[in-house]
Amino acid sequence: MRLHRPLLLAALVLPLAACQTMTPEERRAADETTCAGYGFRRGSEAMARCVLDLELDRRAESRAFQARSSSMMWRPMVVERRVIVERR
Repeated sequence: MRLHRPLLLAALVLPLAACQTMTPEERRAADETTCAGYGFRRGSEAMARCVLDLELDRRAESRAFQARSSSMMWRPMVVERRVIVERR
């Protein structure tokens, strides 16, 4: 039984340790690299538009994910309470 607890803890913690967040600067650099790979020149108006489009796509995807998650977690709840009325 004591062996199972460390294994369970490791199974829960390891996926979280694999998650990495990017700073805004790192994300912008990655977006610029992506747009440069598409053929846009750094410092151009087209590059700025490409980076903006990537950010807007990322935000839209995040909003869609949140909407799907919240709709699955919080379904409408119906509460029913019967009232019995008797004639006197």
